[in-house]
Amino acid sequence: MMARTKRSRRSYGAGEWGRNRVRVFPDLKTGLFQVEWRENGRRLTRSLGHRDWTRAKRQADEFAAGFASPDLNGKVEAEPLDLGTLFDIYGEEVTPTKTRHSRLHDRTTTKMFLRFFGRDRDPATLSQRDWDRFIRERRSGRIGPSGRPVSDRTIEHDLKFLIAVLNWAERSRDEQGRLLLDRNPLKGLRKPTQKNPTRVVLAEEEYRALLEASSRVEWRFRVALVLAHETGHRIGAIRKLRWTDIDFEGRVVRWRAEHEKTGYEHVTPLTDEAVAALKEARAVGAGSGNAPVLPSPIDSARCMSPSCAFRWWKKAQTLAGLEPKRGRGWHSLRRKFASDLMDTPLKVLCELGGWKDPQTVLKCYQRPDAGQLRTALEGRPRVRG
Repeated sequence: MMARTKRSRRSYGAGEWGRNRVRVFPDLKTGLFQVEWRENGRRLTRSLGHRDWTRAKRQADEFAAGFASPDLNGKVEAEPLDLGTLFDIYGEEVTPTKTRHSRLHDRTTTKMFLRFFGRDRDPATLSQRDWDRFIRERRSGRIGPSGRPVSDRTIEHDLKFLIAVLNWAERSRDEQGRLLLDRNPLKGLRKPTQKNPTRVVLAEEEYRALLEASSRVEWRFRVALVLAHETGHRIGAIRKLRWTDIDFEGRVVRWRAEHEKTGYEHVTPLTDEAVAALKEARAVGAGSGNAPVLPSPIDSARCMSPSCAFRWWKKAQTLAGLEPKRGRGWHSLRRKFASDLMDTPLKVLCELGGWKDPQTVLKCYQRPDAGQLRTALEGRPRVRG
């Protein structure tokens, strides 16, 4: 009689000790499941050549019962790839290469898609009807982590992730050289786009009001505000600056790829205002070496958190007497930077602000004001009659 099967988090065992004991476990480097057994007192191991936990446990049971041979070098029969396994593989191999924010989005969105479509769903059977049904349910708030209706912009972001996973599966092969997915069944379907999205550009008088109020908020907020205005970079990249990224002598700052949404590492010059703000941070924070330029108020070895940046922005708005306005946040400074430098060659502007795609700047960031429009008209050549 076979002993009771033992289960654990890291391995699965079947059979009796000293007789037909078999264990399966994942390889730490590749993630492929291994099968281990003893033969004539020797411990032997073979790779199962896959990452399917359910299949690995079934093979262990069959091996222990004598229905399967340990010779696993022969041809392995293809098993259907379900949506759960596909997302698991993508989460193990691709998601870890992304930024922290993207990794969090991948994990959250993966759970949502698997609850909606089901882990056992064959990805090749996804169709226009599934696509449309997801958009309706997500838009209404019946699915999703918040439980509230969301904008088309959010839905577009979610569907881009789903398309990315299916496109990756279409190009990737398993250990036997078979494509994970013959084709992306959702390729070419139209994603919802938000009409007239809110893209606020911070006005000059609003920036001056926030700057004046910054001294009553926190020194970290003041430095971050000046750097965001003078460099045009995202607050996420500014928060994670370290003193090794700052070159006072050369008056430049290095933006690390791992902290940039685009993954683009680059170096930009610093204005007098930015240098002054950084010197203030160095004097107050007493930081040097690899220490954060904007350390956390709780732990000086860590960078300032996103919640601090958000909370201090709201406080500064109140102190500056600015009415709350949807879309007026840290990113409105990035749009102000792009709009202020409207006359700068686009390639130069992209390098200064860390944009990889010039079309993104034209479509999402630059907003001409009334003065620029009037100046353009007044400078138009006139025909003399």
